[in-house]
Amino acid sequence: MNSEKVVNHIVNWLKDYATNAGVKGFVIGISGGIDSAVTSTLCAKTGFPLLCVEMPIHQGINQVNRAKEHIAQLKERFDDVSSMETNLTSTFEEFKTVLPLDLDKAAVDLSLANTRARLRMSTLYYLAGVHGYLVAGTGNKVEDFGVGFFTKYGDGGVDLSPIADLMKSEVYEIAKVLKVPVSIQVAKPTDGLFGDSRTDEDQIGASYDELEWAMLQNDNGKTADDFEGRERIAFEIFKQRNNANKHKMDPIPVCIIPKELMD
Repeated sequence: MNSEKVVNHIVNWLKDYATNAGVKGFVIGISGGIDSAVTSTLCAKTGFPLLCVEMPIHQGINQVNRAKEHIAQLKERFDDVSSMETNLTSTFEEFKTVLPLDLDKAAVDLSLANTRARLRMSTLYYLAGVHGYLVAGTGNKVEDFGVGFFTKYGDGGVDLSPIADLMKSEVYEIAKVLKVPVSIQVAKPTDGLFGDSRTDEDQIGASYDELEWAMLQNDNGKTADDFEGRERIAFEIFKQRNNANKHKMDPIPVCIIPKELMD
């Protein structure tokens, strides 16, 4: 991959899209992770106004510090970059008071994690609406189209996806070219939705390198029977996630009414 040419292509694509849409700029949630750091830097390079939003909900201090470091770097490097913090912790806690929580603990924990992402999505769209901006998505290819590792109508609720055709490893290559802070480049990926130290790999059971490999094998028509040992396990994890999360990755199904029923 020619990283510099890919960067220029994405930046020009963002410029063209924003110009044709008649919008004033971009808004993006900054998590302290590699994907939001790369996406926000690409948006900043367009020259359009960029609003970086921190939305902590019981966030780990390391994630908070990385997010602040990245935003400070963006402001030093680019004009028209602004930022704000909207602490949603109290909103999240208040929302929990009207929910039934005495149910299956694992299901409750997962639903609350997704609720965090959906509160953030609502915040970003409020800010996009009042400023005339587009909400920039931060999902990469293996997350968005491989295992569906995102929250439906949460971080999956965006206006455009600048890096969704890049594998996670390619996002890291782009990060080097964009001079994303090293602290972010070396941090273990985490969605930060559970208020603890669990990583993406802890949740999924496979690394992004393994998932990328499995995604390519699946695209080439391979099955689990073609592999043994750890490769088979990683491939099975990919297939299970891919199948279970089709509802996120495929268009919303529409019930088509037969013409003869409408006559």
